[in-house]
Amino acid sequence: MTEQVSIGVIGGTGLYEMQEISDRTTVSINTPFGAPSADIVIGTLRGKRVAFLPRHGVGHVHSPSTVPYRANIYALKSLGVRFIVSVNACGSLKEDYAPGHIVVPDQIFDHTRLDRGLSFFDQGLVAHVSVADPFCNALRDLLATAVETVGGTIHKTGTFIIIEGPRFSTRGESHIYRQWGCSIIGMTACPEAFLAREAEIAYASLAHITDYDVWHTTEKPVTAEAVIATMHHNVAVVQQALAEAIEKLDVNMTSEAHTVLDSAIMAERAQVPDEVFERIGLIIQRRFAE
Repeated sequence: MTEQVSIGVIGGTGLYEMQEISDRTTVSINTPFGAPSADIVIGTLRGKRVAFLPRHGVGHVHSPSTVPYRANIYALKSLGVRFIVSVNACGSLKEDYAPGHIVVPDQIFDHTRLDRGLSFFDQGLVAHVSVADPFCNALRDLLATAVETVGGTIHKTGTFIIIEGPRFSTRGESHIYRQWGCSIIGMTACPEAFLAREAEIAYASLAHITDYDVWHTTEKPVTAEAVIATMHHNVAVVQQALAEAIEKLDVNMTSEAHTVLDSAIMAERAQVPDEVFERIGLIIQRRFAE
């Protein structure tokens, strides 16, 4: 029987290498959607057991388009995870959102193009899930307060546009995204945020800014080398904020995400094919519990 944990963190491998984490164990999980990005590391942080999953795999082997998003969310759900903190490196589309700052976005704009595994409900059962507010506001507030507590510069709102990648934007694209009212830009929060909502997991992003994208003509165009350099600078604040937030998180708290399928699924149990239960029973079992 795999250990059950309530908190999941999706981000880079450096997150589970934090010195504060103790009693580490590694679990391999297979899902109906294949294997997740990597084995999941479970460790104790500030008195709570936390499941850490490197989104791009060990060694950064998965591109944003090929990350196994459904397998990742399903695997965390199978561990009992009720809250996910997503750590995202991002570019800034606003002058006052500077490299080194951290954003807890409240909105998301999916501008991806390929089918990354957009939904758990792609066959045999429909769920019209509400994502008007795609991030859990209670979790967002907790993360924002944690960043302030550890001395980071926080922006408590922002629209996060997600592009396909792995290339960076052209200047023309970057200027258009700014005209659309977007605040930050990244490549991996979609469909991750939507899948978490379908799985009834409260989800929020701790997005740390590494660059000004390419719209900012007084800065050099963004490069992978520059992103990595700033990312290393951001890691310490992100780790401290993450630990602070996890310490304060009430794992028994209820979010609107935890009951979203009550209104999203219109079918009755007798109308759901057995093969659907075999595939996503873990996701829908609460909704159809008698």
